[in-house]
Amino acid sequence: MILLGSTGSIGVNVLNIAREFSLEVETLVAGTNIQLLNKQIKEFHPKFVVVADKQKASLVEHDKVLYGEEGILEVINLSKSKLVVNALVGFLGLKPTLEALKLDKKLALANKESLVVAGAFVDNSKITPIDSEHFAIWYLINGRNIDNIVITASGGPFRDIDISKIKDQTAKNALNHPNWKMGKKISIDSATMTNKLFELLEAKWLFDTDRVDAVIEKNSIIHALLEFRDGSTTAHFAGADMRLPIAYAILGKEPPSKIVPNVNLLEINEIKFEKIDEKRYPIWQIKNDILAHPDMGVVVNAANEVGVEAFLKGEIGFFDISKMTLDLYEKFTGLKLSNFEDIFEVDKEVRALAKQRV
Repeated sequence: MILLGSTGSIGVNVLNIAREFSLEVETLVAGTNIQLLNKQIKEFHPKFVVVADKQKASLVEHDKVLYGEEGILEVINLSKSKLVVNALVGFLGLKPTLEALKLDKKLALANKESLVVAGAFVDNSKITPIDSEHFAIWYLINGRNIDNIVITASGGPFRDIDISKIKDQTAKNALNHPNWKMGKKISIDSATMTNKLFELLEAKWLFDTDRVDAVIEKNSIIHALLEFRDGSTTAHFAGADMRLPIAYAILGKEPPSKIVPNVNLLEINEIKFEKIDEKRYPIWQIKNDILAHPDMGVVVNAANEVGVEAFLKGEIGFFDISKMTLDLYEKFTGLKLSNFEDIFEVDKEVRALAKQRV
């Protein structure tokens, strides 16, 4: 496989599955965690390695090291592997997604932003999502007619504190997710509920439906529910462990052995579903509108990326992330995208405006 984002939480779990099933890793693409990357190189012996910065390439213990976005695109072409696992974070993951699909490679996609900003222009038939919610939907469908899809959200680290205290929460507090161990950006996105908004857009494109919603289920034991036309509802139970969707995505079939322990129902104290409160999660105000106007995904993503980065640096408050995103969403109301070039132009424009607001 070609693994993009090998040192992140998804990438590390991909390599756990690769180790368990003796899968070849032809290419490793990482960011700035050179120490972990060198350990991965020593174990998996990739033919190609890519890092984010040219300055750090000399620190990599490998004789074929490329760097930057151009390096990523080049190794996708150089590598013979037919499977690309895209676990890059943010808009950076879009061009590699497009390159992999152009080369007719199979794409195991953990980069949400690719579908959020370009879902209308990519061929979903080559994509297998690495996501607990979308894996659960796929697992449950089984060829039946769906009325509605409901995905679940943990509610993030601020789900139970007084709303009046959320505005003063620090990045350190926001990164302390109650159920999952994730990277910085997705942890902040979980706290604002932007991550769940993105997952609704992903579901729209992957399963060709606008009839998708989300509720809070604090255990992260139920990942999705399907309401069928016959009136029945089915839920997917599994532990909070990304190795399960990863295994199916990279193996392309049911794993030959158990990936995660079965859920012990007797250990679950309570299963309760809660509505997502727009006061606690202001971004949820645009949930219905963005499903009806999915071209606006590029606006939300660009503004949110700038906002999250500023919040992590302590430059803006927690609620300012969503406020800035909502302000720019309103500014770009009516946006229509005609092609990939439009996506990159709008992304650039939104980022520039967002940075002026920081």
